[in-house]
Amino acid sequence: MSKSSPSRMSAARRNAETILSQSRKRQESFKQEQQQAQDAMTLKTTRLRELRLAKEAAEQEAADAAPATPRKRSKVRRSKQT
Repeated sequence: MSKSSPSRMSAARRNAETILSQSRKRQESFKQEQQQAQDAMTLKTTRLRELRLAKEAAEQEAADAAPATPRKRSKVRRSKQT
């Protein structure tokens, strides 16, 4: 009986270590996926910010280059004095 007990313990230990190893692999895989998603979001945000700033700069240049049009003065309505 003493011989079968250590083999059972080692088999149980192997099973536990296998399960733990699989769990760790899944956890690492999940962490990598999360990091990749975060990196992709950061890259996308940076690209969109650059596009927005370029658009704003182009709009500002166009506004600066356009001749200033004088505003028409609206006619003031005055009541008749009697």
